[in-house]
Amino acid sequence: MSRQVDSVCKAILSGDRRLVAKTITLLESSRDDHQVEGQAILEKLVPETGKAIRVGVTGPPGVGKSTFIEGLGLYLLEQGLRVAVLAIDPSSPISGGSILGDKTRMERLAREENAFIRPSPSRGSLGGVAHRTRESLLVCEAAGFDVVIVETVGVGQSEIAVRSMSDFFAVLLQPGSGDSLQGIKRGVLELADCLIVNKADGDQMQLAERTRGDFEQALSLLRPKSSNWVPVVLTVSSLSGVGLQKIWETVTAHRKVQVKSGELASNRRQQDREWMWSLLEEGLLRELRTDPEIVERLGVIESEVAERKKTPAAAARAVLEEFRKN
Repeated sequence: MSRQVDSVCKAILSGDRRLVAKTITLLESSRDDHQVEGQAILEKLVPETGKAIRVGVTGPPGVGKSTFIEGLGLYLLEQGLRVAVLAIDPSSPISGGSILGDKTRMERLAREENAFIRPSPSRGSLGGVAHRTRESLLVCEAAGFDVVIVETVGVGQSEIAVRSMSDFFAVLLQPGSGDSLQGIKRGVLELADCLIVNKADGDQMQLAERTRGDFEQALSLLRPKSSNWVPVVLTVSSLSGVGLQKIWETVTAHRKVQVKSGELASNRRQQDREWMWSLLEEGLLRELRTDPEIVERLGVIESEVAERKKTPAAAARAVLEEFRKN
């Protein structure tokens, strides 16, 4: 196993996209042997990670996230950068697999040698973010990708989850969405480093500019989450590419500010701590659901709750007591 792991790590560090994909498959697998092998590879790769710019992208369905990411990815390739996209798809309730398949939505980018696209099913995990996205991100960094873009379906708590694994967090908006600011979650605005009004072309150009102004005004009423960066609102046409250069200049300016202030290192340390606790909670829940004695007792306690013989709070305490005994 050790020799095989060393061989795979060497190939990944040389930029082998096939083995990057294979390793991510191992990490996403529910099989114990696959998990052991995947984690062994990841452990060896970790010292070679952390150099990429991590960009999170979210936005409501239909806003054009995939078109935007493909346009930005192609622009970055022209600048000589290598780009990885981790696109989180909704899961099929039947097979558990990706429904939308971002490779089919980013055909031009998928054909590029210096690009890597990985659609991953969310499988019901918090906020639609794939179970192993963070680990996939580290593998991509080890393979030498300069920019890793994480796209989410943009529902529920996904914005918070993607923010927790990115350095720069962009929220895409529709032209005209400024007319109903109350429909945009305030929490999302507070998380964003940049708001981007997409589809700023043709008949929608003026509307996009008005939307940009509306959101600039809205942001001015919020306290920036960082004392070193004031979020900006930009417009872009993902189809024509107008605005992509400005967006990338904003990302790199944000990066310089983060590095100089020490915020980048501080944020990443905090993200790693949160990741550890997330995995710990996940592991404890898995133990609860797989321990034979607890599972048997859980069935009884659930029935007592359903029959209103026990409150949910009392039931939770009872389960924890059973867990402590074991």
